[in-house]
Amino acid sequence: MFQDRIQAAKLLTQSLIQYQGKRPLVLAIPRGGVPLGRYIADALGGELDVVMVRKLGSPGDAELAIGAVSEGGEVFITTNATRLGADEEYIEAEVGSQMSLIHRRRAQYTPIRPPISPKGRIVIVVDDGLATGATMLTALRSLQNLRPERVICAIPVAPANSLDAIREYCDELICLNEAQYFSGVGSFYQDFSQVDDAEVIALLRGSDQPP
Repeated sequence: MFQDRIQAAKLLTQSLIQYQGKRPLVLAIPRGGVPLGRYIADALGGELDVVMVRKLGSPGDAELAIGAVSEGGEVFITTNATRLGADEEYIEAEVGSQMSLIHRRRAQYTPIRPPISPKGRIVIVVDDGLATGATMLTALRSLQNLRPERVICAIPVAPANSLDAIREYCDELICLNEAQYFSGVGSFYQDFSQVDDAEVIALLRGSDQPP
């Protein structure tokens, strides 16, 4: 059980300390991953940006993932999507809806600069936890053609099967709690308050200032 996202970030930083002073690029998955990303980037002397990915919700239950889509248009669909009622027409519409939201949020979050390039960088991808792992898997896959030097996935908590699904897409996987009994990311936090767009913008603002 973590007190809040900042305590989780402090514990993750201890496992990432070997990257201190190597100017890592910390890519946080919005919105819940951004408070962790801000703390980790500051503690390690790195840069913070967001990796824009969105869960694709199933018909009738937007919280149940049938996959995810990245800012670059990479789409991942889970094997149970059809069983959950998602046909090709539904998936196409859901991808379009989430891509529109990604573009709106990128314009909100980093209005005065493009995304920071991961080419040749040590990249640490952060979220506040995984459930299905669909968004993290898509985020990691989206980095593969951008030629980072090394990709580390750092998360406080996830079920074992989700970790197995993403392991091959990163050079290092750090998870503080590989949960045997999982009932949702929020159940592992005492304070799991929603992170809104205004907080994300405020946390990213420091990354937009010239050195």
